[in-house]
Amino acid sequence: MLRIAIIGAGGISRAHLDGYLEFPDQCEVVALCDLSLAKAVARRAEYGLAGVRVYDDPAAMLAAEKLDLVSVTTPPASHAPVTVAALWAGVNVLVEKPMAPSLEDCDAMLAAQRATGKLLSVVAQNRFRDDLATLKEVLESGLPGPVSHLQVNSAWSRGLAYYDLWWRGTWASEGGGCTLNHAIHHIDLTLWLLGRPKAVTAVLTNAQHDNSEVEDLSVAILAYERALAELTSSVVHHGEEREIVVQARDARVSQPWRAVADLHQPNGFPAGSNAALVERLDALASAHRPLAHTDHAGQIGDVLDALATGRPPTIDGLDGRNAIEVVTAIYESAIEGRTVALPLAADDPYYRAGTLVERAPRFFAKTAAVADQDGFVTVSDH
Repeated sequence: MLRIAIIGAGGISRAHLDGYLEFPDQCEVVALCDLSLAKAVARRAEYGLAGVRVYDDPAAMLAAEKLDLVSVTTPPASHAPVTVAALWAGVNVLVEKPMAPSLEDCDAMLAAQRATGKLLSVVAQNRFRDDLATLKEVLESGLPGPVSHLQVNSAWSRGLAYYDLWWRGTWASEGGGCTLNHAIHHIDLTLWLLGRPKAVTAVLTNAQHDNSEVEDLSVAILAYERALAELTSSVVHHGEEREIVVQARDARVSQPWRAVADLHQPNGFPAGSNAALVERLDALASAHRPLAHTDHAGQIGDVLDALATGRPPTIDGLDGRNAIEVVTAIYESAIEGRTVALPLAADDPYYRAGTLVERAPRFFAKTAAVADQDGFVTVSDH
């Protein structure tokens, strides 16, 4: 039975607790930690985990408990030090997205993982969704043909009060805005579907949240060898109608699922639908075998299985770093007004922790810093 602790008792800790509780024969949550002991106590009571010990100091918890795995669900700026401390304490780590605000921090986490030999996985729970797994399977089949264009709308809706929480809305504490903390999901999916781009060109702004330093909207173009990906990152989109549309040589496929395929005349103009190909694509999508566990529980199950069998996790620290590299390139391109080539070198100023704090625009002053907020963290399934 693997012994689990969660560091950080904020809203997203519920997703981790729910996930671990789906595997009662494999693991047991034994400790909760938060800088606010009252929050840890409240989360314990909410889940009826009377035997779970609570702490307000991660170092004290790591010293007192014999742990196999910790979930790090603290604000992004603290991911690197908390993760590194846990790894050096001999504990495997599942860290929430984003991995860290800078590539320098990501590399410190990866160095600790290599030195200790422990497992490090970064949350990318959307890879464990049936609809997205279906899209991945269809593309890997080769049936749509080579990809030409990927359109990704990471469209979220957040009111002004969202940025009143103490750690949100500044470059120093949150590490960035919607590009880092919301579109990281879709950036990871883009990398999962297409791999690493060659270059990034981007713009960003704060369109609606005048109580926040950071961006609430960005648009980026990711350049591949013979394809382009168009990524919109937003917390100003009503309806949260997120989608991924893949245009390939022979067909368009998308999530939510839709397949379209054109026939062409001898002169190249469209000549109606390739119904036979659409039928094959729909059949391939319908043949997807549902995942046993989805979202956070799916990734938690993968990590537990990796620990049990000694294999690497499906999503590792390098996957988390690769997503941060694209985020970093988006910020560098938008701030410096130029196209940024990948990979980013260690001597690039934006590789370092602190460069965004120094160079990023302060769109507005942060006007509130409340310790906690009522309500739940909602994760839409569309």
